[in-house]
Amino acid sequence: MPLLRKINRGLLILLVLVAFALLYNKTRLQTLPKYPVLKKEEADTGAKDEKEVETDVPVLICASEERIGASMTVINSVYSNSQARVFFYIVTLRDAIKKIREYIEKTKLRNIRYKILEFNPMVLKGKVHPDSSRPELLHPLNFVRFYLPLLAIENHKRIVYLDDDVIVQGDIQELYNIKLKEGHAAAFASDCDLPDTHEMVRSVGMQTTYMGFLDYRKEEVRELGINPSECSFNPGVFVADVGEWQRQKITKQLEKWMAKNFRENLYSSAVAGGVATPPMLIVFHDKFTTIDPLWHIRHLGWSPDTRYPKTFLKKAKLLHWNGQFKPWDYPCVHLDLWEKWYIPDPTGKFTLPRFTFNCLRDGGASA
Repeated sequence: MPLLRKINRGLLILLVLVAFALLYNKTRLQTLPKYPVLKKEEADTGAKDEKEVETDVPVLICASEERIGASMTVINSVYSNSQARVFFYIVTLRDAIKKIREYIEKTKLRNIRYKILEFNPMVLKGKVHPDSSRPELLHPLNFVRFYLPLLAIENHKRIVYLDDDVIVQGDIQELYNIKLKEGHAAAFASDCDLPDTHEMVRSVGMQTTYMGFLDYRKEEVRELGINPSECSFNPGVFVADVGEWQRQKITKQLEKWMAKNFRENLYSSAVAGGVATPPMLIVFHDKFTTIDPLWHIRHLGWSPDTRYPKTFLKKAKLLHWNGQFKPWDYPCVHLDLWEKWYIPDPTGKFTLPRFTFNCLRDGGASA
């Protein structure tokens, strides 16, 4: 009988261990991609079968169907101001592939070197709630930045990521060549480094600290140990070390926080809105290299009444209209700086509102 009891006890312990192992695997799988990030059959569409090489400066830009003209403006500004060999990765959804290729081939952009990558939105299934006050922030392409090493860019050691609401006035190679600190997978512009001219927009609710993005009422957020008054950073422009990103499993970390928020709503109701920025803020907290502030002058789209001195904007290497007031919409500020690089859509589907409204030009008042 004692032997039988020992055997039964051993079997019970074994069953418990098996149960814990199954539970662990199930929980772990919830944070991993269940679907391919790319639709492989469309992943190699590009101009003139151009191939990327290691000496290129790779730049990744997303191009949604409704904002193709904005993406082409970014590309034109980078291409026109760079002395380096730039290779553009244009990430989009299936319905926009043909339109992007037509936009490029029928304009001056026909000479750029590029590859179109089709992002698979199914990779986000079970990770994003449609509950943002700004639905555009939930567009699948907003999460492309989470999956950089999985986007067929293995020929490059690092890559520059740009949002579609920026223009580049400097040589992109300068940003690309930034020296990343040891162990850092990316470089961002810290909100601690905002120039003095940005003080004028603080009064309209510009978010510059973690409190503006995370819900500190939730215990799991407080347990992170991040001071809510710490300066945040903007992930709309950054340089990523692809190898370090893979070694640190950054994508899995980001997906873990997406899954947590999906279940527990840790930040989607925060003041700043959106669910793409908070995971980046958490994963890269105190683990990123800062870029020159002139390479990310932002918040031009935060208020239609915020104006910046011409002399200051002229020095900027990159301008970012983050916020609700985009330069292709109305109202807007400093439209002339953006429109300088705008290339009209050859199909006529993407148009500017300037024929209907008088946007604010040169930071002045509307007519």
